Amino acid sequence: MLQTIIRFIVSAIVLLVVGYLVPGFSVAGFWGALISAVVIALLGYIVELILGKDISPRSRGFVGFIVAAVVIYVSQFIVPTIHATIVGSLIAAFVIGLVDAFVPTELR
Repeated sequence: MLQTIIRFIVSAIVLLVVGYLVPGFSVAGFWGALISAVVIALLGYIVELILGKDISPRSRGFVGFIVAAVVIYVSQFIVPTIHATIVGSLIAAFVIGLVDAFVPTELR
């Protein structure tokens, strides 16, 4: 349970940093980022259930990247503290993927 909490806190911090760096993507406050991290994780989980594990961004494929961008874009309609344009979602998915490669948000 503690690992899950740490994962979401790290994900929220990553979202805040990405929101600061990426034009067209913003997150309002730490609590908004934390809620956004949970929603993005849930949406990603649902997509993996429907389309299979090979579609996840962890597979590092182009389709996984596009799915991650779509999940980020759709999350703005669920969480009012996120604002993302289509281009902003694509750039945010790319930056989050880069950050995840160096600072994994999933404890291994």
